[in-house]
Amino acid sequence: MRVLVLLLSICSVFFSGEIFPEYFCSNVHAEEMPLEVSTQETKSNASQQEKAGHNDTYGMEEVVVVAPPVIEGNQVNRLGSQVTVVTEQQIEDLNAQDLPSALRMTPGVVISHHNPIGSFGGGEGGTIFIRGMGISRPGAEIQILVDGVPKFVSVWTHPLMDVLSVDVIEEMQVYKGAQPVLFGNMAFGAVDITTKRKHEEGYTTSVEGAGGSFNTWVEVAEHGGKVGPLDYYLIQSYRRSDGHRDNADGELQNYFGHFGYQLSNNWDAGIVFNRTDNWADDPGPVDGSFPPDGRFETNDYFTVGTLSNHYERSEGYIKFYSENGHIDWINQYNETTGKNDEDTITDYDNYGLRGRQTLRLWEGGEILLGMDLDFISGKVDISSPPNPESHFDRTTFRLFSPYTAVSQMFGSKEGFYAIPSAGVRYIDHSQFASEPGPQAGLIVGYKNTELHASCARGINYPGIFAKANDALFLPGNNRWDDLTAELVDHYEAGMSHKVGNMAKMDLTFFYDDGKNRIVVAPPPPFPPTWSNVGSFTNEGVEATFTVSPLRDLSFFAGATYLNSDPDDLPYAPEWSASFGANYRFLKHFQASIDASYVDNYFVTSRARKKDTVNLDKVDSYCLLNAKLTYDFTLPYRDLHGQFFVAGENLTDTDYEQKKGYPMPGISGMSGIKLWF
Repeated sequence: MRVLVLLLSICSVFFSGEIFPEYFCSNVHAEEMPLEVSTQETKSNASQQEKAGHNDTYGMEEVVVVAPPVIEGNQVNRLGSQVTVVTEQQIEDLNAQDLPSALRMTPGVVISHHNPIGSFGGGEGGTIFIRGMGISRPGAEIQILVDGVPKFVSVWTHPLMDVLSVDVIEEMQVYKGAQPVLFGNMAFGAVDITTKRKHEEGYTTSVEGAGGSFNTWVEVAEHGGKVGPLDYYLIQSYRRSDGHRDNADGELQNYFGHFGYQLSNNWDAGIVFNRTDNWADDPGPVDGSFPPDGRFETNDYFTVGTLSNHYERSEGYIKFYSENGHIDWINQYNETTGKNDEDTITDYDNYGLRGRQTLRLWEGGEILLGMDLDFISGKVDISSPPNPESHFDRTTFRLFSPYTAVSQMFGSKEGFYAIPSAGVRYIDHSQFASEPGPQAGLIVGYKNTELHASCARGINYPGIFAKANDALFLPGNNRWDDLTAELVDHYEAGMSHKVGNMAKMDLTFFYDDGKNRIVVAPPPPFPPTWSNVGSFTNEGVEATFTVSPLRDLSFFAGATYLNSDPDDLPYAPEWSASFGANYRFLKHFQASIDASYVDNYFVTSRARKKDTVNLDKVDSYCLLNAKLTYDFTLPYRDLHGQFFVAGENLTDTDYEQKKGYPMPGISGMSGIKLWF
């Protein structure tokens, strides 16, 4: 009811006649994806990026098409693996304020968080899981990359959602199976983020302000320009919320800059800076069974420099990167003193060099060559009265991994075609035994129908956490240096069929066989020791359907069935489904609706302990969300704008994503965005 009243009040302003509407829409062009992930046509993200500038393409009647809801689409890369693409437009339509929210409707992805703004910790307080992967803490199996560089906490070996601002995202590619060739270590699944930049000549500026339930406030400012060979893009954003419970508050600050320069017709240089400063509080279980566990503060500096080349038969890049981060987990509950007086301070650094070149030396052939040199480093300090302070001195691991892949296209997409492929990455680790990661695939298609199959061995090395736990928590010699990499053998096969440009259907079967999971074997005998004895399997099927019967109307539906062994693996619901619709009407209105169903499932990160069992479980739930936008233009300096009102959990469903942490009931947000 509160959302409806707010909606009616905004509409009364629209119809007052003082604002002049113009026909706005999402214009989506079909073009090829980046080389290493393309075998079919996809929608152009570049045109959506230029929406921020509202350039003249909005006056072109022939390209007026509403964007697909939930996801931009599914593609198959040259190695036969399915890739799900989510763009800036889907993120806006979902009114997503963080990365988990941006992926909450993506089939096969399950999210967990408990605060409206801010992720508490790197586990169930805010993270993503893909088809049963990413469940271990410390450690993780999912790699998240920003502009081709992995971004994670080196010591605890998992990503942090709050240092991955949604405001910088132009496009995300979600890989739901192992990708050793493209991404190497820690890639049982992956999310590859491409950041924003200015693609077309000229300047663009946008400002956005919004407010909502729980005293939630959002502010975003963006400015970009392209003049001749120089382009740049700047973003500053701020989010703050008191939360729906006591101590469920949080704050996110983000500062981003991209600067690029075209050195010649074939060479470009660019550099990306990103700084985030965030905190989130823990409200604790609602039943008071455990006190709130303090505040989780993160501060992260991230830099990527890229030198890229583009030739008729070759393209590639060299990247230099550096990430420096600081985590203050303060005022944790101390069971010894019964007070919130325990602190854990983590410093982490990642830096290195990455190079990749794609060669097309003959018709239909493609050779991928690459090399990654990565250094991960960090230290930990713990204060837990009345015990003396404990320290884990800075430790650095080095990973060197060359890789290659070859693929060949036979035939033509105008008729029958086939693309076999094979590749391998070899990872040399400074501390643990080297491992190869082979991968192979096959694509067979005829016009609008395509079949694909692939297999790959994913590699996940022990992180610095193994040595840190040995030094900080475990007594005796725990043999952490005898560990080997965790492995998963991933298999998938699927098909897709397009009905002109109106509809597309995808069906994918998958199977994962995990082995050598890193766990601690408790006494007897003493002491507890690290070992590679854990195993698991995940198998299932995923189906998606996108249809656009009209240029102003688009629907999406997707579902995933997942069968896991052991059956208590967390964040692996047997069934999950999502639905979305975008409808543009009365020339300047758009309604976006999304709904999801998640079956009951076990929660809490999988402990690294032999024979561990997950007991916490949450009930199934259905959620309904919606967003209504109104686009307008003012007769002053080509000033454009958009009013919006959004509602989440419109059915006021009682649900949890972490045991004992109820999620918000019905809530709303409204705001305005201006650009020129």
